[in-house]
Amino acid sequence: MDHGSVTASARFARTADLRGRGRTVVWDHPGPPNAPTLVLLHGVTLTAELNWFGVVAALRRRYRVVTLDLPGHGDGLPHRRPFTLEDCADDVAATADALGIDRFVPVGYSMGGFVAQLLWRRHPHRVAGLVLCATARTVLDSPLEHGVSLVLPSVVHATRWLPGIDRLGADLLGSSLLGNGCDGHARGWALTQMRRTPLNTALAAMQAACGFASHRWIGLVDVPSAVVVTGEDRIVPARRQRDLARALPGCAVYEIAGDHGVFLSSPGLLADALLQACDAVVSPVAGAVVGGSDLIADGPVQADAVPGLTAS
Repeated sequence: MDHGSVTASARFARTADLRGRGRTVVWDHPGPPNAPTLVLLHGVTLTAELNWFGVVAALRRRYRVVTLDLPGHGDGLPHRRPFTLEDCADDVAATADALGIDRFVPVGYSMGGFVAQLLWRRHPHRVAGLVLCATARTVLDSPLEHGVSLVLPSVVHATRWLPGIDRLGADLLGSSLLGNGCDGHARGWALTQMRRTPLNTALAAMQAACGFASHRWIGLVDVPSAVVVTGEDRIVPARRQRDLARALPGCAVYEIAGDHGVFLSSPGLLADALLQACDAVVSPVAGAVVGGSDLIADGPVQADAVPGLTAS
């Protein structure tokens, strides 16, 4: 595995001063002249590098690609208490301001998909389209999940006082997201990335995710959208992902044979699907599906089965 990741390459790193919010690191990958801008938003316990290492090189051939770590994760802003997805969305909008980006397409994975939806909700004039992957309208769909959500606030509160808790990393939670499709070396690197996020931050982010629901307003989205469905997902079941796609007006749908950890086990498969999805959103006349429930576009047929970090 080549640790010279596109996402982490120093030549793309910039420090952004977010007025009144702090300073954060962003990775700004230039695309062709005047290319549309994508802002990639990672999932809980992950970092931008981990979630997106396998897709940036493909996307930046056609787009300007901005990646950043969400608050409390990796090199992101310190997380506020309470951790809220609304703050995450506002931080992303402030980052776009700092980079001089007027409109952009948020590309959200899992919890990052919640943040992307909230970006449209809170900053609709900034959002040119939505690309959502391995995500849904809510994480709560069963009595067990509702029970977990009720317990989480107490767990988050307790972790503030437990001795040594600040030395534990998000890998204790995040390892279950990776599935079984990656080799030991790739998995070890992924867990190292997850340890860059404190466990208590990951728990607070999970609590925030449990409070998210877009059922009442997602159907009002008035920009082109696409959903990449991870068809073998055990964390966010494919049924919920398809429900999200059906709720979005005129949504393009791309289904791939991967689980929630497809970004690590088959990054090429994810890259192909995301490129198609972004093209559909940016050029809706050529690629969008009219009525998300009417047609599911065939996903990419080639998978990159050997996870690795790609240098530009």
